[in-house]
Amino acid sequence: MKTIKIAGVPEHFNLPWHLCIENGEFENVGIDLHWTDVPEGTGKMCQMLREGEADIAVILTEGIVKDVNAGNPSKIVQMYVESPLIWGIHVDAQSEYKALSDLENTKAAISRIGSGSQLMAYVNANNQGWKTNDMQFEIVNTIDGAVDALIQQKADYFMWERFMTKPLVDKGIFRRVADCPTPWPCFVIAVRDEVLKKHHSSISTILEVINRTTAEFKEIPSIDKTLAERYNQKQEDIQEWLSLTEWSQKQITADMLNKIQNQLFDLKITDKKGTFAELVKAM
Repeated sequence: MKTIKIAGVPEHFNLPWHLCIENGEFENVGIDLHWTDVPEGTGKMCQMLREGEADIAVILTEGIVKDVNAGNPSKIVQMYVESPLIWGIHVDAQSEYKALSDLENTKAAISRIGSGSQLMAYVNANNQGWKTNDMQFEIVNTIDGAVDALIQQKADYFMWERFMTKPLVDKGIFRRVADCPTPWPCFVIAVRDEVLKKHHSSISTILEVINRTTAEFKEIPSIDKTLAERYNQKQEDIQEWLSLTEWSQKQITADMLNKIQNQLFDLKITDKKGTFAELVKAM
């Protein structure tokens, strides 16, 4: 039995992985898949791939593209969720900020440098026509850290996946002032180069298993109820989220990769564009 270490955020997107692990589907094909929840998000997972703490990461597309171009020895092996991620833009519920335009020249809470929350703060600022060369950030690590930062006025707003953050809105802790969808597929599966070289067939098998589950995920009986219970969500919110979310069993295209890289480059988030072969590994 081969042991493979995988990391991902503790969010509803990743329930297919947990169902496969719980049902013994990876064990049945000789793979002991060790899952690690990473509430800090993409920046932390990039570090884990670099340092060998994770072999695979289910990771935000823009974050891993940026980090591979910056030297992370990993490759994208497949898209995982092809629909956009809907980032909610949140302020403290008692904040004086009422509209998105009020947040120009304010400080964003982010999980880490290089995280999706930082990269999307740049994308949102660019969408609004704000200056992006002197943006201010407060590193908060996790969503709990963001709650503290906004309450204590160490930061003014926080961008995070809209539906996972909605319980905080419902409780009157955050107020959502706007949404900012990613202009690209939101999650991909990335694997360290060393693991791809040594365990190519095992990675291919893992993809076959997860793809079978994601292809039929929405048809699982009472999946909305299961998701709501596991992730502390209202069932009607989960039903809306499911209607907006599409998993993928395909490789990212060269055109989409170029679109992502061009936007990251134009925003000066990255100073390099890699080739398709440098970023992607066909399985």
